[in-house]
Amino acid sequence: MPQISDKLKISKSTVYYHLKSVKIPPKSMEKLKARMKGSQILRERNIVLSRKVAKREIRSIERKDLIIIASILYWAEGAKKDFTFTNTDPEMVKVFVFILREVYGIRNDDLKISLRLYEDLDELECRRFWSNIIGLSLGENTSINVLFGSKKGKLKYGMCRVRVRKSGQLLKEFNSVKERAIEIMCPRSSMDRTRDS
Repeated sequence: MPQISDKLKISKSTVYYHLKSVKIPPKSMEKLKARMKGSQILRERNIVLSRKVAKREIRSIERKDLIIIASILYWAEGAKKDFTFTNTDPEMVKVFVFILREVYGIRNDDLKISLRLYEDLDELECRRFWSNIIGLSLGENTSINVLFGSKKGKLKYGMCRVRVRKSGQLLKEFNSVKERAIEIMCPRSSMDRTRDS
């Protein structure tokens, strides 16, 4: 499919539409499977190589790095008016909560966790899953927002929302870190400063 798409300059979905009823002869199927296996081997080799590069480039993560990571995560996935971070990716939520605890000294009592689940999900299973991810027991009093419909390919444990109580100053600090990072990476030109004055 990718080869046909590239050759004819058409989308993969169009190629699929025309090929979905085509039967592939056994000999051609063998060649196709061999090619797919070769691609998988190459992909796995590239993953191993990329991990070696990552270990070479990032030998440690300092406090400053954690502050930047948390700020950028919040910039992407956080609310603008109050300190609320929502995501379906368990590793992202785990890292974010870890930084809140390690860098900002946020205690379990300061955290307010709620879940957004589709109606076909098992509520108890989801609470257990996110309890394990966050390292905080989510009991029956955990706020659950049930969404109509089925998950249909979405993460099977729903969405986790992390709020921090009395966090107005914390939100200001996160926004300030984001602004400082932008200043360093994308310095404003003198023309921009003149236009603002």
